[in-house]
Amino acid sequence: MKWEKGYSCTFAFALLITLCNGVDARQSINTSHHQETAWTSERKRSFRATTKDLWYHGFNHYMSHAFPLDELSPLSCTGRGPDWENPANIAHNDVSGNYSLTLIDVLDTLVVLDDPPGFQNAVQNVLDWVSFDVNTKPQVFETTIRVLGGLLSGHMFASQPGQPFYLPWYRGQLLTMAYDLGNRLLPAFSTPTGLPFARVNLRHGVQRGESLETCTAGAGSLILELATLSRLTGDDRFEKAAYKAFFALWNRRSDIGLVGNTINIWTGTWTLPEVTGIGAGVDSFYEYALKWYVMSGEVEFLDVWHEGYAAVMRYSRSPDGHWFRNVNIHTGNQAYATIDSLSAFWPGLQVLGGDVQNAIKSHMTYWNIWRRHSGLPEVWDAHFLQATSFQYPLRPEFVESTWYLYRATRDPYYLDVGERILRDLTVRAKVDCGLTGIQDLRTNVRDDRMESFALSETLKYLYLLFDEDNPLHKDDSHYVFTTEGHILSLPKEVLKPMSHVRRKMRGKENHQCPLYEPVQDLSPDRTISGLIRGVGSRVDVDYARYLVGLRSQALDEHHWSPDGWCAIPEVDPYSFDFIMSPGGKMVPEDPNPGPLKLKTVADGFILHNVTGIRAHVVSRLDRKGYDITKLGPHAVRTGQIVYVNDSALWDSLPDPRPTYRSKDVQLRIFLDTFDPALAAQPGASSFNGETYVKAYTAQFGGDLAALDASDTLHFGYWEGTEVEQEKSNPLGCKPYETNFDGNAVLVHRGECAFLEKLVYARDAGASGVIVVSDEDSPINPSASAAEIAAAGDISDVALVLLPYTVGKSVTAMVDAAGMFGYGHVMFAVDTEAQAWTEGVIDPTPGEVGQILYINGHPLLNTRLII
Repeated sequence: MKWEKGYSCTFAFALLITLCNGVDARQSINTSHHQETAWTSERKRSFRATTKDLWYHGFNHYMSHAFPLDELSPLSCTGRGPDWENPANIAHNDVSGNYSLTLIDVLDTLVVLDDPPGFQNAVQNVLDWVSFDVNTKPQVFETTIRVLGGLLSGHMFASQPGQPFYLPWYRGQLLTMAYDLGNRLLPAFSTPTGLPFARVNLRHGVQRGESLETCTAGAGSLILELATLSRLTGDDRFEKAAYKAFFALWNRRSDIGLVGNTINIWTGTWTLPEVTGIGAGVDSFYEYALKWYVMSGEVEFLDVWHEGYAAVMRYSRSPDGHWFRNVNIHTGNQAYATIDSLSAFWPGLQVLGGDVQNAIKSHMTYWNIWRRHSGLPEVWDAHFLQATSFQYPLRPEFVESTWYLYRATRDPYYLDVGERILRDLTVRAKVDCGLTGIQDLRTNVRDDRMESFALSETLKYLYLLFDEDNPLHKDDSHYVFTTEGHILSLPKEVLKPMSHVRRKMRGKENHQCPLYEPVQDLSPDRTISGLIRGVGSRVDVDYARYLVGLRSQALDEHHWSPDGWCAIPEVDPYSFDFIMSPGGKMVPEDPNPGPLKLKTVADGFILHNVTGIRAHVVSRLDRKGYDITKLGPHAVRTGQIVYVNDSALWDSLPDPRPTYRSKDVQLRIFLDTFDPALAAQPGASSFNGETYVKAYTAQFGGDLAALDASDTLHFGYWEGTEVEQEKSNPLGCKPYETNFDGNAVLVHRGECAFLEKLVYARDAGASGVIVVSDEDSPINPSASAAEIAAAGDISDVALVLLPYTVGKSVTAMVDAAGMFGYGHVMFAVDTEAQAWTEGVIDPTPGEVGQILYINGHPLLNTRLII
């Protein structure tokens, strides 16, 4: 549902405003505080210093009271290592391997904090105290990202001359330790599939009876650390193992391009319930696909990122574009409406991938959940608008995404976010002996544990947010932050160049990283006035608050305008499939087109006959159009071109309209008093909004996809149709007392068949029926041939079904307009927004080399050569 030019928040639409603000948003602890203060350099340095002090408060107490054990217990002020008495305590033992975990994990944080003496002391302590010849069974994934990654990053800074952290006395000891640890992890990969066991004993290897189940993130997020270890040591076993595990997962993706959450490492089958999302169990798989490409330039990982991201954006992203669901990997249908805290890394990854606008939307959801709880609960239920798991162990993902977005936008909005985070951490987590995780955000009960990532990631990213002058912000090399926040890069001498044949085949990589476009004010005539505003002034910020049931706070009211509105967004499909034909007619698919139809050429493909070829089309990040990424069974890679040489595209078509019914249509809903299309008429007010909703069409009655001037069907035609109700007949299942005189009647689902509702409306002079469903699932009303024949002529009336949530809002609009006499609610069928599956190919003949269009949208990696 789209309110992009939304209604002014006037009294007439008070009911809609209530929908956006009326959810109870009680908070257990509210540390929100906002002053209208500019983010000067001095103020940012002040917050940087406060963050640094908080970091050392945690680190110094770890060194004083916990080292050489793995973690600090800040409430009891002692150290903690493995649970020797209960080896089955995997929640504890997966990360505690008796190897001074926290110290190794923070080595490069000392680099970020610009503390060369502290870095040197930490390296020396690691060399003096740490050994991996220990009888512990940590998780392969956690050991790789926290310990192996920490050692590799520390080695790079200690061994690189010409920078402040170079240690003249250092002789590669951290790399030697990393090599030893890597060898101890390798036995985990000895499986038929190449997928590693989840856990391995560092002294004895994989033990009998070890679980055969692992998660996608745990098995598929090892390539950064293990491949870096191989490149630096010359031993390629580690990179090969990680590479094999990564593609063992990717090659088992479902037919719609989704990887599952858990898998059997022995058989390679996804385990029930076969769901996926962007959070726990899957998250860093996508992260490592993109980041290993950034580090290494290996394009097969870029291909995985592009295809995986498109599948997630198509199936997991919610219809409003603000959060991501857990869905079935085979159907894409929603399985759970929960958001876990680990998924808060996603907006940052979207920024790295170049999709800043979508990153802003998804970040808003986590930000409002944080504001509601003064922390990010482990699990949030998006259906019931409440947390179901209230722990917050000081996870870094949300802070990380905030840093990425600030670096991409330079919008002080994200500094405001950082200020709130710092304030909450200080108030809730700082104790006399360090920093503690929160066991229950409602009561602030603490859990006596300072996870190593609180220092290696959470406060590192928060410090970087306020540190404008950090050298990392001026470094345009191919370094990346791993999923544990470690800084890794590859020396030029170990990079592997792409083969000449592959480079020639792919052409120049088509990277898209569009510049951030900030919010700009519009004049009354809808032109840009030139005034630039921040993220807080976007039209969807109130909707993002409504999604989590949060009442407005001082920071929101700072951005409010008396002319503002609550925008309910609708997003365009990020990717879609359709079977091509010259006139958009239904044709059977050709799953294996031969070379006479589709042929590979040096820089891509040439299509001699488009008929029956399935095309997978993906939105470009620069929003200039779409690219074809798959033709039949063939993947079209970035940099490749699809040449179209089908003369049938120029044949005249007797009827360009679809030859079958569309399953949905888009309706434009507006007040006749304020319709922008009528603004030029005398006496019309200057109006700044209209509403777009998706409606599902009936498979009987008039065909709305075929509207034109010759039709007798006037339901939603041209200037619009008024929407009426008869309060005494809300279901439309009996004869009406009103003559609707060509208007549409609004009714609710139930009691009688859809066809009966349409017949009663026709008999009362209505042009059609808008039915409000009792559920949000898509339904296309149908009837048997005998029932349709018995109904008589219904070709000049139509019926559409609105999903429950949308229909409830439209009903509120009709009620409000009638109550306050504020004009009439009208609707019109948006004939330019038909379903993508009806895509009519537009050759736009002319010069050789023009691109192909579908429904007016350019396919930028195509070329017409006739």
